Amino acid sequence: MSTFLELIDVHKYFGDNEVLRGVSLGVEEHQVVCLIGPSGCGKSTLLRCVNALEMIQQGEIRLDGERVSGRGVDLNALRQDVGIVFQSFNLFPHMSVLDNVTLAPTKVLKLHQSDAVDRAHALLDRIGMWEKRDDYPDRLSGGQQQRVAIVRALAMQPRLMLLDEITSALDPELVAEVLTLVGELAREGMTMLIATHEMGFARDVASKVVFLYAGQIEEAGPPDQMFRDPHSERTRTFLRSIIEAKRM
Repeated sequence: MSTFLELIDVHKYFGDNEVLRGVSLGVEEHQVVCLIGPSGCGKSTLLRCVNALEMIQQGEIRLDGERVSGRGVDLNALRQDVGIVFQSFNLFPHMSVLDNVTLAPTKVLKLHQSDAVDRAHALLDRIGMWEKRDDYPDRLSGGQQQRVAIVRALAMQPRLMLLDEITSALDPELVAEVLTLVGELAREGMTMLIATHEMGFARDVASKVVFLYAGQIEEAGPPDQMFRDPHSERTRTFLRSIIEAKRM
């Protein structure tokens, strides 16, 4: 395996607040890396920097060997390669499910409408949503909306998927259907970088788990080691709090 996504000494500031403090991280192709850590540790900001939704102030981000941070980067090309799904769904409320999924392939990839519909059909059928293709987002459950948001990103055929706390806005009974879809993508070899509070999911799906604390990587390793025998006291304290809250 080769390092497909590489973050090198990445720093991100919001005013005087340094949110990412020298993060260096590698993600290999077909690997699933889960970012865990307390709220405010920098997980979401890190994902937004990878997709250039936030500009970094220091360091470098490389995708498949090419620099994708700083001046001169083709943002449209980057976002074709890197899909991102947020916790708040962000579907267009005035557009049907089908139109949400086909919009970017036709407008950005210049795919013919019939080809975009065929692609959408295959993806929506896979998640049992083809019959809902003419419905608007407000007619869907939260779990259905999040699955459509994932499919919308997949319709661009990205090489890397970023998932930002995609279950945190869902009722508990809807979480499983979304995580099942992500688990299927992981088994099929999709390269993913996932910020999550779902520790059981991270343990079962991740190739590598990264614990962020105060904008830095405190510890990283395979799931078995991270959840059974973490080296850092901060990691142990965090996981202990998760267990006590019965979230793992």
